[in-house]
Amino acid sequence: MEHEVDVVVIGAGQAGLSSAHHLRRTGTGFVVLDAGTGTGGAWRHRWPSLRLGGVHGIHDLPGLALAEKDGARPASEVLAEHFARYEDEFELPVRRPVQVRSVRRGPDERLLVESGADTWAARAVINATGTWTKPFVPHYPGQESFTGRQLHVADYRGAEEFHGRRVAVVGGGISAVELLTEIAEVATTTWVTRRPPVFGDAEFTPDAGRRAVAEVDRRVRAGLPPGSVVSATGLPPTRAVLRARDSGVLDRHPMFERITPGGLRWADGTEVEVDVILWATGFRAALDHLAPLGVREPGGGIRMDGTRVVAEPRLHLVGYGPSASTIGANRAGRAAAREVHRLLRSSTTSR
Repeated sequence: MEHEVDVVVIGAGQAGLSSAHHLRRTGTGFVVLDAGTGTGGAWRHRWPSLRLGGVHGIHDLPGLALAEKDGARPASEVLAEHFARYEDEFELPVRRPVQVRSVRRGPDERLLVESGADTWAARAVINATGTWTKPFVPHYPGQESFTGRQLHVADYRGAEEFHGRRVAVVGGGISAVELLTEIAEVATTTWVTRRPPVFGDAEFTPDAGRRAVAEVDRRVRAGLPPGSVVSATGLPPTRAVLRARDSGVLDRHPMFERITPGGLRWADGTEVEVDVILWATGFRAALDHLAPLGVREPGGGIRMDGTRVVAEPRLHLVGYGPSASTIGANRAGRAAAREVHRLLRSSTTSR
């Protein structure tokens, strides 16, 4: 079945809900399509041991503060509830579960947003699909021969399942450090990173954040893959990082040369036996459904001007590149909604 609508928002995480909120305020007609079976975006999938009090950088959704005060509750539960309240409070038209398979150019200056059963013919699309559904695991020689367990951070449910095991945590980001600290309480751990980790000596300041975001913004304006804001800031001195440093858990090893059936081997012949490899190696933007539009640059990125895709001005990306944080997603949602509103008004006036 085909539906006509002014704007389709794809994704109901922080960026998508922010976009929907601001579209509602402009009076624009829209629908939000979310692939999830429930509210909360990527937060609903975070591991149960991630408590609200241990999460850094959560910002309120626009127009509704997070009321939860119990920092001991799982962040996945709290934020799923908060997002549900938000959708109800502002009467946002979210349809789920809807898996968008493709977005392509259609007739009459419309973009066709296609799922398995339905198609939405939209005058503009705001894409807010995030990264959680695209975990990245690099390939190393011998990987297929490993007889232990391999999993990505996206599959992590808690440290207890590794009790008494030998666990290699691969990755140098904040998630790697936090999970390494957690797992080290019940298991023997080995920490491996591609580059030497950079630890911040001072609290993460707004100026440092702006510089990091500006660097990511520079990359997307040049059509390069965005990287992450964290990669431009290093590891902030959070309580988890400081605790890990003090405990001696952060004994970092350089990247191994190959994976053996029983563990890891380095170029100098050193070997470490492990039962589990936890890949804390990040995520990629979930944008495969946009492939029919042909908006990627030769370097693999998407050239951006703010939230607008240069190669397709009717398409906006929020929660991508410099807006891949909760506060950045809020701002990007507002900017995208305003630009889309102007685009629709100008196209109506020109007819």
